[in-house]
Amino acid sequence: MSLIVDIKKRLGSFSLSAQLEAGEGVTGILGSSGCGKSMTLKCVAGIERPDSGHIELDGVVLYDSRKRIDLHPQQRRVGYLFQNYALFPNMTLRQNILCGLKNQPDKAQRVKEADDMIAMMGLQGLEKHRPYQLSGGQQQRAALGRILVNKPKLLMLDEPFSALDTYLRERLQAEMRELLKNYGGPVLLVTHSRDEAYRLCRSIAVMDKGSTTPPRPTKELFEDPHTVAAASLTGCKNISKAEKRGEHQLYAVDWGVTLTASAQLHDGLCAVGVRAHDILEEERHNRYAIVCGQPIEDPFELTQPFTFACQGDKKMPLWVKLQRHEPYSAPKEVGIAPDKVLPLYEK
Repeated sequence: MSLIVDIKKRLGSFSLSAQLEAGEGVTGILGSSGCGKSMTLKCVAGIERPDSGHIELDGVVLYDSRKRIDLHPQQRRVGYLFQNYALFPNMTLRQNILCGLKNQPDKAQRVKEADDMIAMMGLQGLEKHRPYQLSGGQQQRAALGRILVNKPKLLMLDEPFSALDTYLRERLQAEMRELLKNYGGPVLLVTHSRDEAYRLCRSIAVMDKGSTTPPRPTKELFEDPHTVAAASLTGCKNISKAEKRGEHQLYAVDWGVTLTASAQLHDGLCAVGVRAHDILEEERHNRYAIVCGQPIEDPFELTQPFTFACQGDKKMPLWVKLQRHEPYSAPKEVGIAPDKVLPLYEK
């Protein structure tokens, strides 16, 4: 099965231009709030109508502006898990699951399929509970069960963990990963969380200001984000404007230092990124003296802000992550391995 999306939509001053293809497995759409992620899902589901473009699922055209095709949401066979789960508050858990089976004419079969889904979601014993009597995780599984019981060809998850606390979020991400292994079709996961995207997605499309980049394998994207938006969204804390100085050399304008990169540099270079964990006191390459600020203590490590001694009046600080140890002595020099220097381009 595959999903093809190529749509445009304008809302006031905001323009959405989403282009992506997704096959089996989980494809993430990673972007900041307000960049158009949820609007893209709503267009695929048929809740919103694009101004132009084409949406195709498993060879079936769901929307095509030129051919004037626009299937109703009920015809699209798309399952959409909203941020708030959208369970019916006046119905029990079983009744909510049964709502996903309204097209099944056989009552006995409806009950059997609902009970099978309740068992698969690990919700036995809660059949008569209403949503307010369920925990956040139970509500999520109930909402997912209501979707899956209808056997959708595409599953879309819209920020499914955003309302949960850290402990519950991590536990439910592990549960979701196991549940999705049993789902054979494509999955679109919208998130602004780099950790969530990394844990759950096989490939990731980055969305910035309404535009998407083609999905790339998750680990490849994190190792080489390629754009400023992708670097920032994947957690790179240190980003400077940059100028190309050679095939492997660049000048970090905001840091006042020249860096050697393993990757061959191309025209269009606009910035450079270095992840906080990749700045090392013992590294001999790209080594410079630094001036440290006040360290910030985390439970198991330190975040040490610093500037390069040669920065002059360029006061943009960098951040380095260090393991906590006592007594702590701020580093006087740090280095960056060439393969950890991330050249960044506009597109």
